[in-house]
Amino acid sequence: MDTRIAGPDDADAIAATLALAFRDDPVWGPALEAADGGAGHLKTFWRFFAEGAIPHRTVFLRDGPDGEAATVALWIPPGADELTKAQEREADALIQRTLTPERFDAYRRLWTLFEQTHPHETPHMYLSLLATHPDHRGRGIAQQLLTETLARFDADGLPTYLESTNPANDHRYKRAGYRVVGRFRSVIDGAPVSTMWRDVTAPTKKPPADRGFL
Repeated sequence: MDTRIAGPDDADAIAATLALAFRDDPVWGPALEAADGGAGHLKTFWRFFAEGAIPHRTVFLRDGPDGEAATVALWIPPGADELTKAQEREADALIQRTLTPERFDAYRRLWTLFEQTHPHETPHMYLSLLATHPDHRGRGIAQQLLTETLARFDADGLPTYLESTNPANDHRYKRAGYRVVGRFRSVIDGAPVSTMWRDVTAPTKKPPADRGFL
């Protein structure tokens, strides 16, 4: 699989993969659980994040054989936002309609925790989301994609930051050079979230342009 930069036409496939990948996430599964138990809102919700990140040209993906996003990494550049103000309002409105009032309040407080723990002193790339389509799990393609993109940011002299919402993935991030710099717990069910930072390592040659990188 070749890695390429996502464009606007990829938003639907990316949203589908994010919805499937995070439905059972220890933090995001309970946080986005609909009052009626349905999952119809998930793709719409995650599409906001795909559409918010794609214009930065730092969303990298590998295509599956049937047009699905086999694995995708949504990176946010220094000083940029995950969502526009309009997208943020629409996402909140969707979740407010979907969750119970108590769960919606907890959802808002959870976002506050993410914002409060995010460092701002040093410019960095932010790994907003990293996901693999269920049909492609167990092949290490997300780790490969992470390694490729980190090499790019190392060459650009940029450290990176992420939040791990699934402890099962922490060792994979540590293998890539991350260290835990903080922790907090989800408002919904107390699930742990690890905040992780990776310093720049020895720069490597940037991937060639025909691989789809900037």
